[in-house]
Amino acid sequence: MLPGLGTPSQPSPASSSGTASRAPDVWGGFWQSLIRFQKEKVTPWIALRNTVGFVVPLAAGISLGVRPVAIALATGALNVSYSDSHDPYLLRWRKMLAASLLVGFAVFAGALCGRNPWLAPLIAGLWAFAGGLMVALSTTAADLGVISLVTLVVYSAVPQTPERAAYAGLLAVVGGLFQTLLSIAFWPLRRYAAERRALGGLYLELSRTAAAPVEVLRAPPASGPISQAQTTLTSLNLDHSVEAERYRSLLNQAERIRLSLLVLGRLRIRIARGHDEGLEADLLDAYFSACSRILLALGNSLLSAEPVAIADDRLQELAQFAEELRDLQPESPQDEALLRDIRVQMDALAGQLRSTVDLASHVTPDGLNAFEKRELQKPWRLRIVGVFATLRANLNLGSTAHRHAIRMAVLVAFGDLIGRSYGLRRSYWLPMTIAIILKPDFSATFSRGVLREIGTLVGLVLSTALFHLLHPSITAEVLLLGVFMFAMRCFGSANYGIFVTLLTGLVVLLFAVGGVHPKDVMAARMINTVAGGAIALSAYWLWPTWERTQAPESMARMLDAYRQYFRAIREAYLNPGVRYDDQLNGARLEARRARSNLEASIDRLCAEPGTAPAAVSALSNMLASSHRLIHAVMALEAGLASRTAPARLAFVPFANDVELTLYYLASALRGSALDRASLPDLREDHHALIHSVVSGAERYALVNTETDRIVNSLNTLSEQVLTWTGGALTTVSHKIPVR
Repeated sequence: MLPGLGTPSQPSPASSSGTASRAPDVWGGFWQSLIRFQKEKVTPWIALRNTVGFVVPLAAGISLGVRPVAIALATGALNVSYSDSHDPYLLRWRKMLAASLLVGFAVFAGALCGRNPWLAPLIAGLWAFAGGLMVALSTTAADLGVISLVTLVVYSAVPQTPERAAYAGLLAVVGGLFQTLLSIAFWPLRRYAAERRALGGLYLELSRTAAAPVEVLRAPPASGPISQAQTTLTSLNLDHSVEAERYRSLLNQAERIRLSLLVLGRLRIRIARGHDEGLEADLLDAYFSACSRILLALGNSLLSAEPVAIADDRLQELAQFAEELRDLQPESPQDEALLRDIRVQMDALAGQLRSTVDLASHVTPDGLNAFEKRELQKPWRLRIVGVFATLRANLNLGSTAHRHAIRMAVLVAFGDLIGRSYGLRRSYWLPMTIAIILKPDFSATFSRGVLREIGTLVGLVLSTALFHLLHPSITAEVLLLGVFMFAMRCFGSANYGIFVTLLTGLVVLLFAVGGVHPKDVMAARMINTVAGGAIALSAYWLWPTWERTQAPESMARMLDAYRQYFRAIREAYLNPGVRYDDQLNGARLEARRARSNLEASIDRLCAEPGTAPAAVSALSNMLASSHRLIHAVMALEAGLASRTAPARLAFVPFANDVELTLYYLASALRGSALDRASLPDLREDHHALIHSVVSGAERYALVNTETDRIVNSLNTLSEQVLTWTGGALTTVSHKIPVR
């Protein structure tokens, strides 16, 4: 009988707005992670269908008099339920199908190797190593690795013949598939519900962006919703239907609208300096307000699946604003160039909004043929090669994933051996506890460890007391199991302590259904849980992976991604006749992902005991400077639409030195020597750039302004990195592995 496993995450989402100003308490962040209740993770609908998937096969089997079969089916459904989510149906189906097959195979392998007391710990250790290494791929892969490992460990305590082991594995697969079918039951009726939700939330965020001023010290606006929508719509990569193309095009348009809003916001700041009370600023403010209303209507339409309620005259209003701006008489060539850039961006944004309204209103091949496909799906062979390449790159002791895998393998095998050698009752709980508690980072490991110990004790006492007071019949036991299952899946993801408490109660009741009195389970589970937790936490304390050793590498990866993004923009400027849409989209996505990873790393660092506030402050300041940099780089990309002159020759050495600076800074964060004399003189490069033309300089106003901001932000960032690597703020090693 498998106790099950949950994988609710404890770290809070990365917050780009608060990172730069946060001054962490040494232990405050850690203790906060213990008591945090994340209301947004309460999932009643998922809990309801998971409860049905768990209780129905259990009740059916018991009523038919085949209780062992009922428990095996329910076990498979229980473990696969942890892979259920609000993901798009295709992604959900793939993930839950993989979980069903992997859990079934783990049941078979565990029941088979459990007959050999020396082979079982070895297999568990090897499985633990493979499962631990999965963190290098994704959270989903890591979760599947732990779920299957726990299943293997539990069933190795119930050795069976090959035939019965195969039968048990098959029953677990069937239970998992039943849970999967319940999860995707509404797929034909709500095929694109998740994609529509993600896009609707994105357009609502763009509406708020249009109504708010640009803040250069924060991450580019709508970064989180853009990333979420991008991830959600990956489920459509193999779907070439008209409607799927429509959703991909809506995401593409959202990215373009975001860029246009960003550059218009920056132009609004420039024009306000000299025309704060003028008609130009008033027109631009009114334009932003009109765009915000249109984007709000688009977001609500996508969320409600109702036709978009936008009158044609509202779209015509956007064009009217641009025409009124054209009628203004600039006072100087510089003002003329600035107004021209604004008009170009206003026209581009108006066109993007018209296309988006059309896409949101009609699903027709004619309307979709105007847009190119966002990305082609990689061939299956290349995707597998990429997975193995990532795993191979992590096979070194410097890798967080590799250290986690070794830690898991050694401790799970050791825990299994200890339990078997000393003849502990229900000894599989010991290695199972180790597998569940261990995480790659300190905060998650110790918060889960503390909550696991407390939650287990509370859950054991609660379930035993209920059983003692109520003396439930078998029907009442099944009903209580349903209550515990629903509460666990509904509220468990919001706090790990709640999850463990409810899971413990569920397991005790499941044993009761199998004929084991709760009193006989309580002591064994408590002893093994405490022992497993003590082993896991002690070993992690002796050989930890501190986030403060990983954060510099996360910063370096972000700078590498920014360098690739800038290179794609540079090539687009130097080759105006060539389309670079795919390169720009891909590089922008990688830059956004790297920035999100860094923000999450700094969040984990804040929750890590012993972290020096000065180190967090230094990294946060570097992050703030990088926000200014990426704003300027994105504005350069948006400026591709308004080019009225070819790139100047002086742009080439300037761009080369920008890339070289980013390369040097990333290398310094990884431990390479760096001094000020090695860095290119970007200010001199920029001076040469802006003085490289004698006449018509106003044509290059946007490029001149944004490259100046790039120089300012990179020079600031260089000083910050030099201070960091000089050892004034930290003494930790910066030699970090590549994932």
